[in-house]
Amino acid sequence: MTPEHARTLRALHRPGDPLLLPNAWDADTARLVVEAGYPAVATSSGAVAAALGCSDHEAAPADAMLDAAGRITAAVDVPVTVDAEAGYGLEPDVLADRLLTLGAAGCNLEDTDHKTGTLRPITEQAAFLRAVRRTAGRALVLNARIDVFVASFPDPGADQAEFLDEALDRAAAYLDAGADCVYPILVRSADLAAQFVSAVGAPVNLLAHPMTFPPDAARAAGAARISLGTGLWRAQRLWLREQLGELRLGRLPN
Repeated sequence: MTPEHARTLRALHRPGDPLLLPNAWDADTARLVVEAGYPAVATSSGAVAAALGCSDHEAAPADAMLDAAGRITAAVDVPVTVDAEAGYGLEPDVLADRLLTLGAAGCNLEDTDHKTGTLRPITEQAAFLRAVRRTAGRALVLNARIDVFVASFPDPGADQAEFLDEALDRAAAYLDAGADCVYPILVRSADLAAQFVSAVGAPVNLLAHPMTFPPDAARAAGAARISLGTGLWRAQRLWLREQLGELRLGRLPN
């Protein structure tokens, strides 16, 4: 990666004409993303961890996750933004240095403490982001993930609006700490997403889902960046499971 990659990635965050990121999990899928014409690659921590035989949420060793990210950055010549989860317990300067060394142009950093399963205090997460920014300068595009809506996700009838104020408080603190973009993951409502985007007044990353929140809805809500998360990986697993079933029945896979 070159220093220009962070500038390129930052410039691709355009409300109304958002950056669509199909998340990759190894060098081969990253190359496929580039071959399909996408200007940048994102990694999916869930998919990378699964490929390593581990579960998501920092169950995989930090070195293994970062090594996988390094193989992805080495395989393509476009900006790569790395899902670094909550930082793997690394000090922020160490994390920033490692991301830069492996060639990342950006990273996701989420505000869940995976040891406790709770959200980090706003001030603590903001201080962490500020320290990453201080070490990395402008060489990393920081996408600050906000996890307040995650708690409501298992209940499709939950009113996510009650979490909006805290999400906005976190967004303001993270942007003040140096984040380039904020990511209120698992917002289900396009109207609520649009309220968040309007109130934040800065680039917002939204997670797309083909059934409940398609990319067009995220674009209409004002997203500057749209992620698919584990969507491609899940689709591949579903296809592979079907093909293996066909093979057991004596039919060659398509």
